[in-house]
Amino acid sequence: QVQLVESGGGLVQAGGSLRLSCATSGRTFRSYNRGWFRQAPGKEREFVAAISWSGSTTYYADSVKDRFTISRDNDKNTVYLQMNSLKPEDAAVYYCAAAAAGSSWYRGDRGEYDYWGQGTQVTVSS
Repeated sequence: QVQLVESGGGLVQAGGSLRLSCATSGRTFRSYNRGWFRQAPGKEREFVAAISWSGSTTYYADSVKDRFTISRDNDKNTVYLQMNSLKPEDAAVYYCAAAAAGSSWYRGDRGEYDYWGQGTQVTVSS
């Protein structure tokens, strides 16, 4: 059974940091491009960041650029999202995802992601 499991969410004050992890099991995602998305109550799921299968290229939503960093460790089959300078508007459930192929995964096209995790809650207090 293929699983993506997020962890590292929690409650943090505005200006603080969190590091999310997404571990995978059931298969290797070494050749998959990976992404992070988030969904706040009453809003659509939105793209946060993506990283190519090799880790050589990263992409970010404008709202998180220069504050968040996506990275991956293919030996550990894990993807990370380092979140700094958190703002109340960053509060959401964060999801990791894996895309086998496609031409628009890096733009956050949810339809190109084949596997999704269950999400981890991030709460930012002001």
